[in-house]
This record gives sequence, structure tokens and C-alpha cells, in this order.
Amino acid sequence: MSRKYRVGILGATGTVGQRFIQLLENHPQFEITALAASDRSAGKPFAEACAWKLPGGMPDSVKEITVQPIEPPLDCEIVFSSLPSSVARETELTFARAGYAVISNSSSYRMDEDVPLLIPEINHEHLGLIDVQRQKRGFGTGFIVTNPNCAVVSFAPPLAALHQKFGVESVIVTTLQAISGAGYPGVPSLDITDNVIPYIAGEEPKVETEAQKILGKFADGAIQKADFTVSAQCFRVHVIDGHTVSVRVNLRKTVTMEDVIKAIETFPSLNLHSSPAKFMDFCDEPSRPQPRLDRDAGNGMTITVGRLFPDNVFDYRFVALSHNTVRGAAGSAVLNAELLIDKGIV
Repeated sequence: MSRKYRVGILGATGTVGQRFIQLLENHPQFEITALAASDRSAGKPFAEACAWKLPGGMPDSVKEITVQPIEPPLDCEIVFSSLPSSVARETELTFARAGYAVISNSSSYRMDEDVPLLIPEINHEHLGLIDVQRQKRGFGTGFIVTNPNCAVVSFAPPLAALHQKFGVESVIVTTLQAISGAGYPGVPSLDITDNVIPYIAGEEPKVETEAQKILGKFADGAIQKADFTVSAQCFRVHVIDGHTVSVRVNLRKTVTMEDVIKAIETFPSLNLHSSPAKFMDFCDEPSRPQPRLDRDAGNGMTITVGRLFPDNVFDYRFVALSHNTVRGAAGSAVLNAELLIDKGIV
């Protein structure tokens, strides 16, 4: 059996930090050896510093770990970052310079030209940017890898399947995003109850640009972004977990609905510990996917696609759904770490 890698979590007391801890409990490749959080939490046992919000309770293995300040050194080899973007950029750079493998859920470095923005099933060849990044930034053994915005994770996979087979020309997406995506305590109850909020600060530009990078090609030390356009509107809805995205897409080839379904259903998963049996699951039941029924598919790592029809303006329309704090956040970062081990990079 391969050895366990020592991992630390930055922003460990937050919602995504807690999800990291939950997903890493009993993981065969990782052992949590360091937890870091803000100054008000540093120095306390994790059980005292963290108000646990996830079902199932806080794992015993982390309760007595003393929370450290968010700065090197930490007793670990790999750092998972769930820091807010206001502090993530400088902090993650400091850790990478100090030799740590930084796997970030923050938006700070996603669109930097030398930083991989990964969905492992789609663009693992983008890991070639790590050598470019180390040379450009003067890193030694350290580096930064990111995972996408939680809404992009829902629709980029089916787009990848269609782009690979038929070519994507243009896309319109409308996101219906769960309140857990806003962190804790998130959106005030009097704002979100009995309501839909048609604005999430800074979200639409991320949704419109990240898929182009993810579906781009790595060549000559750089990413050539995919040459299609995305137009997005983002809404916060009264759902706890699970982002739903309505997608309309124009393709470069004329194809049947059966061709589209086959491209999505047959897109392969990976053979990593956190990989679901099916990367994407196509559901032909007319009322699906639904967050409450489908967000936990594949332990929260499967993308569920349904409501696929020819469109009156675009070529096709469909609905995609993913679990925003698992596949859309901590689960993606853990899968990225497993990929880095599989490729011999850490």
C-alpha cells in the first residue's frame, strides 16, 4: 500500500474547510496533520475553534489538533486552501514559495495563465503548466493548482463531452445556486426565504470565462482557450446544497439528440479514489435532475444531466446539476490531489 501524504487545510473552520475534513476522514492516501484558520481561532483545539455545521458530527481525529495561523511552516506536504479570495492570493503564493503543493478552492489564481484550472476527467494535461509556473515564479518544489467555480463544475463536463465530439460554438447558462455556496452564515434568511436573488457578486464573469480555459488545449507551455462564448446569469435560490444550471448550446456540427446523449453518457470517469463510477449520469425522467434527489449521486461527485431537447433558438438545451460543496469545492480539490499523486507530481 502506498504511503499516506500529510495534508493541511487552510480556512479549516469554514464550510468548505469542514467538507475537506469530512471527505479526508479515512482516506487511504491522506492524513490530516495541520489545520489553519484566522487569528481568532489560532491556538485553540479545533473542537473549540470550529462550530461544526455538517451532518454526522466532527471526526474525532481532528478535535484535538491545535489550530495554527495561516502561514508557513505547517506540518504537512500538501495544502488544501479554502480561504476567502481577500486573503487567498498572497497566502497561497507564500505557501507555494515555501515548497508546498497548494491545491486551492479559491478563485484567486484560477485565470492566471500559468496556473492549472482542473477538472481531472477533462483536462489533466494542463498539469504541464506546473513546470511553467515554477520557472516563471521562481518556485522550487511548490506550486498552485486550482479547481473551478462551483457553478462551472455543473455545466463544463457536458460541454466538454459535446465540444470534444462536435465543437461548441456558443452557450447561454442560467445558474440556480444553493445557499451553501455563500458559506456560513451565508444569505440572511429574510432575504432568501420565499425568494430568488438574481445577483451573486462577481459570479457571472467567472462562469463566463472559466469553462473556456478548462476546455482549452495545452500547447507550447500555455493554454489556448476554447473558442466559444458563454453568456451567464446567476441566481441564488432557496436550496441548501446542489447547483442547477440551465444550458442552451449551439454546436458546430449538426447532430441528433441521441448523439448528444451518447457523448455525455460515455465520457469516461477516472480510476482515482474519489472518482465516481459515472462522471456524468444522464437522467431521462422528465422532472429530473433535482437538487434534493440527485446532488448526492456518486457520493456527490457525479454530474447529473437531464431535460435534453432540441431548442427553438439554439441547437439543444439541457439541465445539469452537481453538489456544490463536494464536486464543486472540496471534492474537486481532493480529486485534484489524487491526480497529482497518480501523475507522480507529488
